[in-house]
Amino acid sequence: MQKIGKQTIKFDTPPSILECSSIVGPKESDGPLSKYFDQTLEDEFWGEKSWEKAESKIIRENVANLILKSGVSSNDIDFVIAGDLLNQCISSSFGLRDSNIPYLGVFGACSTFVESLSIGAVMVEGFAKNVICATSSHFCSAEKQFRFPLELGNQRPPTSQWTVTGSGAAMISKNGYGPFITHITPGKIVDMAIKDANNMGAAMAPAFCDTLLTHLKDTGRNPSYYDAIISGDLGYIGKDIAIDIIKANGYNIKSNYNDCGVLIFDKQKQDTHSGGSGCACCASVFSGYFFKQLKSKNLKRILLIATGALMNSTSSQQGESIPGIAHAISIEI
Repeated sequence: MQKIGKQTIKFDTPPSILECSSIVGPKESDGPLSKYFDQTLEDEFWGEKSWEKAESKIIRENVANLILKSGVSSNDIDFVIAGDLLNQCISSSFGLRDSNIPYLGVFGACSTFVESLSIGAVMVEGFAKNVICATSSHFCSAEKQFRFPLELGNQRPPTSQWTVTGSGAAMISKNGYGPFITHITPGKIVDMAIKDANNMGAAMAPAFCDTLLTHLKDTGRNPSYYDAIISGDLGYIGKDIAIDIIKANGYNIKSNYNDCGVLIFDKQKQDTHSGGSGCACCASVFSGYFFKQLKSKNLKRILLIATGALMNSTSSQQGESIPGIAHAISIEI
């Protein structure tokens, strides 16, 4: 493992993504990627008494399914790294409290999945054998915490995004035949003084661009090196902004760039405005769709850049701006 350039780490013996698992809610199961998810839910409660309890169940059952699919015994898993959007990451900690696996709770807003993969990869390259990385989010619990009670029926502006209900989880291992995590580029906080909590794409796009440009400079690669460059949840508006910023810096990524928030929903049929968001957006789309594309070698090199808005309801009420963050991992066959 070595640091190259300004903030990128290159793995000499790249950790393998051994297996992935994904669960999504009813709206996501009606979207264009439905067939790629391991499990789809018929309702947001999933037999629980609250949305928060349902989210904890989602990540618990998804991690259990990941362990089953991987064939790795729980006794051979060194750590689980997980996080979510709710206060103090209660979905992850409550959902995984009976796992009996050493637990590290992390928070990077919607960038949490790639943050956990980055930390897990460093652990596996160093001293761990198997590490689980997982995240979750829930439309109802997130709206309740960050915006308005659903009962109010507030009108959503066109710039708003739909928080994905679901979970994505990956097993990183010293063993396995790929796909492999070859590089990670942790991002810097970028704040362009945007304060509109209903326009997350605009708030996060500059951070995505900063991390992508840094990764390209550090590695000496061009965007065309990758079969696909994927952002976490910029949505339609953030995606367009990102393309323009990157073009102004001398690169054209329009042909091989897409966004998980754009892919997971059908904008016209599902009324999701600017697309999807939430910790589960990037996590479920990668774990459900892109991992399968890599395993089947339809894609051989992807750059996954998860984006996050580092704010909460208190900061918004106090008039603070929305800092953005983006973390990147290069995944190759």
